[in-house]
Amino acid sequence: MNVELYSDGSSRGNPGPGGYGTLLRYTAPSGNVHEREFSQGYAETTNNRMELMGAIVGFEALNRPCHVDFYSDSQYVIKAFTDNWIDGWIRRGWKNAQKQPVKNVDLWKRLIAAVEPHDIAFHWVRGHAGHPENERCDELATTAADGEDLLVDDGYTGE
Repeated sequence: MNVELYSDGSSRGNPGPGGYGTLLRYTAPSGNVHEREFSQGYAETTNNRMELMGAIVGFEALNRPCHVDFYSDSQYVIKAFTDNWIDGWIRRGWKNAQKQPVKNVDLWKRLIAAVEPHDIAFHWVRGHAGHPENERCDELATTAADGEDLLVDDGYTGE
């Protein structure tokens, strides 16, 4: 099963109110295209946490192993996988190359578990450059951040 997953995160202030937007697209063998969108806002969070949440929600929505073309404008998320940052963090006990604690470990661990069953091709796209699905995810994320039903980001520690 081939799936396209697009995600984006937003924070109004960093930290501040934030949100994520995610779009999943699957084309069935019949040719029918199926899409699902996800978004949620949080009262106090960071842009990086919302970038991670957008990816997590998309991967967690997949109920079987898939080939996933994952698109994000977050180099933080993409390079963690393509440049093997995660392997180094784990090898160093969740410390970065500067021997400082990795931020957002709660979400990184959740994302690692969510991507594990899938075959993934990671694609970085330039944000705010007219990429239709990235623009849609940005709209979902910013609308969620500006919404009224904001959740508490339990993992955010005021970093």
